[in-house]
Amino acid sequence: QVQLVESGGGLVQVGGSLRLSCVASANIFSINGMGWYRQGPGKQREFVAGIFIGGRTNYADSVQGRFTISRDIAKKTVFLQMNVLKAEDTAVYYCNIAPGPSRYWGQGTQVTVSS
Repeated sequence: QVQLVESGGGLVQVGGSLRLSCVASANIFSINGMGWYRQGPGKQREFVAGIFIGGRTNYADSVQGRFTISRDIAKKTVFLQMNVLKAEDTAVYYCNIAPGPSRYWGQGTQVTVSS
């Protein structure tokens, strides 16, 4: 099984920025799209952003224009640059394949946006 390790979360004020990273244990980017998902307190896990074979991207309406997904295939890493953060962005962020995530989830990384 491929392991995915997320990092880069933390505490940030409204309007601030964070950059998340996800490192894969194997080269899967030539086979699968990759995505970021998040789960806020008391909420279902939701899709945030995806990057697919060929480099095309897709974003949830709630983050469009604020978040940017990218990848470094050689380093087996996918990134999520988050700008103009809002309180509603507070969640645990996970990476996984996209558009159909694997059943196996990592521990995620906590993002907390405070006023």
